[in-house]
Amino acid sequence: MILEEWKRQGCICEPAPEGTDLKAEIRRMCEEKRAVVMAHYYTPGDVQDAADFVGDSLALARKAAETDADVIVMCGVHFMAETCKLLCPQKTVLCPDLNAGCSLADSCRAEDLARFKAEHPGYKVVSYVNTTAAVKALTDVVVTSGNAERVVSKLPQDAKLIFGPDRNLGDYINAVTGRRMLLWQGGCHVHERFSAEAVARLKAERRDAVVMAHLECKSAVLALADVKGSTADMLKYAEAHPDRSYIVATEAGILYELRRRCPGTEFIPVPPEQAAAGCNECEHMKLNTLLKLYNTLRYGWPEVTVSEDIAADAVKPIERMLELS
Repeated sequence: MILEEWKRQGCICEPAPEGTDLKAEIRRMCEEKRAVVMAHYYTPGDVQDAADFVGDSLALARKAAETDADVIVMCGVHFMAETCKLLCPQKTVLCPDLNAGCSLADSCRAEDLARFKAEHPGYKVVSYVNTTAAVKALTDVVVTSGNAERVVSKLPQDAKLIFGPDRNLGDYINAVTGRRMLLWQGGCHVHERFSAEAVARLKAERRDAVVMAHLECKSAVLALADVKGSTADMLKYAEAHPDRSYIVATEAGILYELRRRCPGTEFIPVPPEQAAAGCNECEHMKLNTLLKLYNTLRYGWPEVTVSEDIAADAVKPIERMLELS
């Protein structure tokens, strides 16, 4: 009965037996079940430590497409698990907590996008990967923050494009490519909380520091950034310049990997709007815990599935993205 109640809640929170080494048990079960654990940079540090592979959305998608494991456990948010299932329909895809959603995905419902497309005949749809499978099924090509500029640049110059759901990323891509894509008015609730005022204040205090900002940030924040890009772009830049100090405007989970790769480097998180200090975190990513990962492998649940009629169309724009990027 308790297990059924946990299932209704979208995750299994059963305590592990006393004295259990969770990481060791996770590794044992991965070997036993031919499972691979993937984690996004925004998940808690101990979850990243337990993963076989840690990356951003593009890297995780590529790894899912390549893996020969029978089971994929995606520690991230729901759309990432859906993407894994679309690319690996024959594999079992698990997600430690089905409640791990995404404000961007929630901001663009498939029925609303279908209506918008009907109002703009002749337009192709470029969708950010932070969308549901149902939205991807209405999409011509998917992009990530790491490849959006490159993919959009490869599309015909005279193509009429709708970009969604992140208006900030779309606005940036319009600016750097000279496109005039119609922008869906969605936004990431974490990156929307960064303000230009907070970045400017930190920059005034630390004039020697490099400002790194994610492309989901507002244009006023990006205007103050020295490095603009995806989480992978930030990591790459910091590794190449470890002697600098950095002001970081993205979800705070990336600090764990930044500090792991550059242990002697100072990273200063930009606090959320109207906060003098502190970190800006995604509560959905933080739903991934070591105990939930352990239970997910133990019970083989929660499993993420995508209906065949949606999957047949939704996988096509992802495959096109991987071809173009």
